[in-house]
Amino acid sequence: MRIDIISAVPDLLQSPFAHSIMQRAQQKGLLEVKVHNLRAYGLGKHNKIDDYQFGGGAGMVMMIEPIATLIEKLQSERKYDDIIYMTPDGKRLEQGDCNQLSLKKNLILLCGHYKGIDERIRDIYITKEISIGDYVLSGGELPAAVLVDSIGRLLPGVLNDESSALFDSFQDNLLAPPVYTRPADYKGHKIPEILLSGHKKKIEEWRDEQSYLRTAERRPDLLEEN
Repeated sequence: MRIDIISAVPDLLQSPFAHSIMQRAQQKGLLEVKVHNLRAYGLGKHNKIDDYQFGGGAGMVMMIEPIATLIEKLQSERKYDDIIYMTPDGKRLEQGDCNQLSLKKNLILLCGHYKGIDERIRDIYITKEISIGDYVLSGGELPAAVLVDSIGRLLPGVLNDESSALFDSFQDNLLAPPVYTRPADYKGHKIPEILLSGHKKKIEEWRDEQSYLRTAERRPDLLEEN
């Protein structure tokens, strides 16, 4: 999979993909992430990418020409399955969206900044709009990193144990059960005996029960969706 990210501040995206699982995914050749500096396509000697909004009002708006030029350049090089705008008023990201996007081949992520982007970019080029929550950040770079991570870890071969992602929270509209590691007894705090039984079927039944109970307690709305 290849993901191209368009950003006004690309330095914000250096660290998220240079470590841990995302780094391994790229080293294995399973994921390719390219971050493009929008200012390289800005206008005039100052590489301008934003301007005042028509009708007045506070905040600058990202201009249409630099974004359109870069998107069209990328489209001339390969076919993209989706062009996604990271925005607070987009669809709230859910695990099902990540699952679907992990099946794609090429994606473009556009990071908003300032007051937002010229609406015509959304009308002409954008195929999906995604939000990571009902709050506002300084730009779309952190949400883009979240989206790439949530997609990349699902690619076959990325995780050492490919079945691991199947048991993540939200995969079945249930939260993941509690997990434990050594020591089995820490200052009198013991792990559930069932986990030491070696009885695989009973352990799985316990985990299913714990997932349901945890979901009912913390996110009952997920159960209503089932």
